[in-house]
Amino acid sequence: MAKKYILAIDQGTTSSRAILFDADFRMLGAAQEEFKQYFPKDGWVEHDPEEIWASTLDSCIEVLKKNAISAEHVEAIGITNQRETTIIWDKDTGRPIYNAIVWQDRRTASLCEDLKGEGLESLVNEKTGLVLDPYFSATKIKWILDNVEGARAKAESGNLLFGNVDSFLLWRLTGGKSHKTDITNASRTMLFNIYTQSWDSELLSLFKIPKSVLPTVHDCVHDFGVSKKDFFSRSIPVLGIAGDQHAALAGQSCFEPGMVKSTFGTGCFVMLNTGSKPVQSKNKLLTTVAYRLDGQISYGLEGSIFVAGAAVQWLRDKVHLISSAEKTEIMARRASPDHGLYLIPAFTGLGAPYWDPNARGALLGLTRDTSDDDIVRATLESVSLQCRDLMQCMIRDGAPLTRLRVDGGMVKNSWLVQNIADVLQLSVDRPKIIETTALGVAYFAAMGANLVSGTEQIAEKWELDQQFSPSILPDLADELYLGWVKAVKRTLTN
Repeated sequence: MAKKYILAIDQGTTSSRAILFDADFRMLGAAQEEFKQYFPKDGWVEHDPEEIWASTLDSCIEVLKKNAISAEHVEAIGITNQRETTIIWDKDTGRPIYNAIVWQDRRTASLCEDLKGEGLESLVNEKTGLVLDPYFSATKIKWILDNVEGARAKAESGNLLFGNVDSFLLWRLTGGKSHKTDITNASRTMLFNIYTQSWDSELLSLFKIPKSVLPTVHDCVHDFGVSKKDFFSRSIPVLGIAGDQHAALAGQSCFEPGMVKSTFGTGCFVMLNTGSKPVQSKNKLLTTVAYRLDGQISYGLEGSIFVAGAAVQWLRDKVHLISSAEKTEIMARRASPDHGLYLIPAFTGLGAPYWDPNARGALLGLTRDTSDDDIVRATLESVSLQCRDLMQCMIRDGAPLTRLRVDGGMVKNSWLVQNIADVLQLSVDRPKIIETTALGVAYFAAMGANLVSGTEQIAEKWELDQQFSPSILPDLADELYLGWVKAVKRTLTN
């Protein structure tokens, strides 16, 4: 009997990856390709959509080739993606009319401030569960339509299409036959009413966005279309789509209300499953759609940190303190525990709970004794301390937290995971498969292909690699965090 496989596309902020899973969800192989980051102005972050597409397709072809797997045995494709990143393309040619505006981009901060000044943030929050911030797609769409010559007229005549990265990849994979998205990506646009579960006409009017540019919205498991035969020698159905953090929640098997995961990638994202009832945060967290399966919705409470792994990339590529991310664990262990440094990685503003798009990074506490090791350690500690910011908010919102499941590329670093446990004063569980973003969307695609029956069967597959318990006293953790809060206040502009 021929073996069956799932191809998971994990399109991220700095690279595109393709990961191959067998029917037992063992990870057989991966291919990855980085692409260029563009910073045209202060606070602006862009990607070339053609580079995103090329790196994605190349990775898919490479992982099949490396593992000698014929496309005939691939049952389904799942797509998970960097959320909020905004692409608009020509309906006839399929060509983007402007670079992708990345989720980190802050160019629409003044527009958001103007709308807040008009008292419109409560309207946005009540409908979408989001705060009025440049992070989300709506103001990015508006900026492109207002600033690319002829774009608004073409959009209003029905000749342009919008999508987050999932929709753009799906459009390309299906040869322009499928303009669809899933509900998790739709919920991050600031145009989607998460209670009526539909595009909201009042928000579309507010941001002056024609409904014709928007994709149709479906469950995370759905027949989204089939790939062109040219790409993989046969057409493969795309049966699962979810935004990266929602996919990671599924990959961590957090299907029960009260379960929480934190993904440490380019940014850091903590999501709590709140079940069928949305929780409105009083502490600037986001109410979002966790996932929807068979028409049954589960909501999430999320905190978003813009810079986590991106700070390590900055250490490597810009200030050249490290040659590779792997070096950070050795250097952190070598550094002085009482170095007194705080790195505030506000390279593109600060996310939850501060939501200050104009804040910028700072390194506080420098002395003549400060070493490279100390700076690296402070960089890693900034990830743990930002995570505590989010956890404090969740606790104040009434979420009982006793254990955290972590994933993402950064958690290969055991020093960092231990530091997270110390700073949060929580037990932290690292699973055997840390690529849970790809795993989660592979689960969804497998459900669509009837290779797995449902979430209960998926939950049984979660396996613990290592549990990290706090190794410092609560008083010391509180002291470190108090220093962090004081340091952050010195960077805030709002």
